[in-house]
Amino acid sequence: MPVKKQLVTVCTAKQMEAEIIKGRLESEGIPALLSYESAGLVYGLTINGLGEVKIMVPQHLVEAANEILGISVKGKNGNAT
Repeated sequence: MPVKKQLVTVCTAKQMEAEIIKGRLESEGIPALLSYESAGLVYGLTINGLGEVKIMVPQHLVEAANEILGISVKGKNGNAT
């Protein structure tokens, strides 16, 4: 299975914030990958999703990553899981 299919986006951020989040996850032993459009980074564009960075982790570590980052996932009934 391709690596990209095994990764899940846990959050999005601007470039600097994404680097900090990646470092935080990696310091806890969770490998993280940053995915972004290079044009947004090169030209400093922040419109229509350019400049947005996706922080991705392996699917089996999503819950741990969310816990570390303090992200609560809401279920269909609106309760945090």
